[in-house]
Amino acid sequence: MPVRDVMVVVGTRPEAIKMAPVVHALKKRGPGEGRTLLCVTAQHREMLDQVLDVFELKPDYDLNLMKPGQDLTDLTARILTGVRDVLAQAKPEAVLVHGDTATCLGAALAGFYARVPVGHVEAGLRTYDFDAPWPEEMNRRLVDPICRWCFAPTEAARANLLAERVPGERIVVTGNTAIDALQMAVAKVEAAPPKVEGLDAAALAGKRLVLVTGHRRESFGYGFEQLCLGLRDIVETFGDVVLVYPVHLNPRVQEPVRRLLGGHPRIHLLAPQAYLAFVWLMRQAVLIVTDSGGIQEEAPSLGKPVLVMRDATERPEAVAAGAAKLVGTDRAKIAGEAARLLGDPKEYAAMSGVRNPYGDGRAAARIVEELRR
Repeated sequence: MPVRDVMVVVGTRPEAIKMAPVVHALKKRGPGEGRTLLCVTAQHREMLDQVLDVFELKPDYDLNLMKPGQDLTDLTARILTGVRDVLAQAKPEAVLVHGDTATCLGAALAGFYARVPVGHVEAGLRTYDFDAPWPEEMNRRLVDPICRWCFAPTEAARANLLAERVPGERIVVTGNTAIDALQMAVAKVEAAPPKVEGLDAAALAGKRLVLVTGHRRESFGYGFEQLCLGLRDIVETFGDVVLVYPVHLNPRVQEPVRRLLGGHPRIHLLAPQAYLAFVWLMRQAVLIVTDSGGIQEEAPSLGKPVLVMRDATERPEAVAAGAAKLVGTDRAKIAGEAARLLGDPKEYAAMSGVRNPYGDGRAAARIVEELRR
C-alpha cells in the first residue's frame, strides 16, 4: 500500500541540505497522494535556518531544541520526547530521517516506539569503528535495524546492510541525495553568484585556492594541531596557493586554528559560510582538504580532488574510485599529498577526472517512488 502522509525530520545543516530534495520531491506528489510534513529539531539553529531559506522550506513543526553547552545525552533525550509529541499530534504514516546525527537517532527511536514506519536516508555507511566517526558510527548502526526502509546511497552500503542481516526487501539503492542538492545549489550559484563573507575577491586573483574544513571531535588535541601545521606547510611550500578555511564555531576548533594558522597573509580564516557561498568556494578551489562526510560526496561532482583528514571513512567509494585519499591528521602526509597534487599535473588530472560514485541527482525521486509502491 502506498505511503501517503510522510514526516521528514532534520536538525542540522547537512541533514537539511540532503533532505531538501526529498521534501521537494514529496511535495510534487499529486493532491490525493498525502501530506508532506517537515519537522525541525534545530539541533543547529542558525546554520539550519540558512539552508531552509536557500531551499525555500518552511517547517510545519519547530522544536527549537538548541541550547548553549548542551551535551549529547540531554540533546538526544529532548529530541526523543519532542518528536514523540509531534508524531502523536501529526499522525504521519512514515517518518524519514537522515544520516548519523542525534536528530536521526532520536527521531528514529521516536518513530519506532510509536509504531510509525521509519525510513533512513543514507543508510548503510560504515567504518566499523565506533571511535571514527564518534558518535556518528554508533548512531547509524542503531538506526538501520529498526527501519522499514533503508535508502542506501551505493551498492557498498547495501552490502553492509545485508551483512548485518537487514532483509533485502527493506533496502533500496538510490544514490546520495547530496548530489541532488548540489545540482540545485549550483544552478542557484550560476544564476546569482553569492557573497563570501570575510573574503576579498582580490585575495584570490592569480592564486590557486585550497579550501579547508575541519571539525571532527576525534581529532581534538594533538591531532588537530598536527593537521593545522600540515595545512600551513602547504601554503609555505607553494607561493601561489591561498588557503581558505571557514572555521567551525566550536572553541576546541577555533583555538588551535587561530593560534597556528592565523596571521599568515595567504591564509584566510572565515566564519562558517552560507551553503551557496560554500558551493561557490568549492567550485573555485583546485583542491579540498576536509574531514567532512558530505564534502567527500560533493567534491567529485565538481571535479575537485579531496584529501580526507581522517583515518577511516564511512564513504570509501570515492577513495576506491581515486577521487579522494585518506591522510588522517598526519602533518607530513597532509602536506606531502597536497604537494603531489599541486606539483604534478598528471597526478592532479588522474584524481580530478574521476566520475562521481555517489549518484546522478535522482536519489530523491527514487525514494518517493519507493514510498509510492
